[in-house]
Amino acid sequence: MSNTKAVLIEDRRSAITASGFAETVIWRLPHPVPGCRHLYKYRLAYVVSGQCVLRYDNERDKGDHRHFVGNETPYMFSTIERLLADFQADVNIWNRWRSR
Repeated sequence: MSNTKAVLIEDRRSAITASGFAETVIWRLPHPVPGCRHLYKYRLAYVVSGQCVLRYDNERDKGDHRHFVGNETPYMFSTIERLLADFQADVNIWNRWRSR
């Protein structure tokens, strides 16, 4: 058994619009979360007017997934960089959709 502990990689809240912010929390773990094959635990959320409209996360036994427009779908995790890019792309899609 290793004494290695989880390491916080990112914990950030950023204003995106006047009424919306993104929050990203990413940990590097000594062992994968059950249901995942990588060493990260993450939660990326986009909150608009107090409501979470987009979230990427990985839960124990549930694995990597995203919540978007009221639907939960599996997410194919590859890298942290790709995760952040995919999240930002969905934030942009949401904002374009809402601005119509």
